[in-house]
Amino acid sequence: MDEACQKAIEERLRELISEERFQHSLGVADTAAKLAERWGASREKARIAGLVHDCGKSPSKNILLKRVLEFGIVMDEIEKEEPQLLHGHVSAELALREFGIDDQDVLASIRYHTTGRVPMSLLEKIIYLADLIEPGRDFPGVDELRDLAGQDLDAAVLRAMDLTLIHVIQRGLLIHPRTVAARNWLMRARKGAER
Repeated sequence: MDEACQKAIEERLRELISEERFQHSLGVADTAAKLAERWGASREKARIAGLVHDCGKSPSKNILLKRVLEFGIVMDEIEKEEPQLLHGHVSAELALREFGIDDQDVLASIRYHTTGRVPMSLLEKIIYLADLIEPGRDFPGVDELRDLAGQDLDAAVLRAMDLTLIHVIQRGLLIHPRTVAARNWLMRARKGAER
């Protein structure tokens, strides 16, 4: 992505999301690009996915649900009860419609950055993790997660999922089965690799 294209996306993005969300997105884009370089993924794809991963996130549940209906996104039972999980799906649709991003791996990494899925591509793992470890994030365990991200990507994604699950449970929210399935898939893959 050339600099002019990135600037155009950033300008449009500022119109779609809050300044705080915009700064978070810049942090995710930079973190994702660094992780991509470390783990052998496309820096360009990682940067663009990180930049627009939250473009459909709205503080208003009504606006989010309006976009879900407008885009014909099918909600599962958990998403109906926890609609904030849908912002990844809405963001992927906006990435396609507003920004002309049609790379399927980029769109999937945006779509599933909240829950993960089976299987997760390298880019999907990078965006999932970058969203949690970008410089603006501050929560117990984030520094450990940042260190782990440079040493063992799958271990870092697993730890990120564990921390997310703990957070979701502590808040009394429903856990999406995609997250459980993604965690189990990664655990099995790691166990198979260790044999």
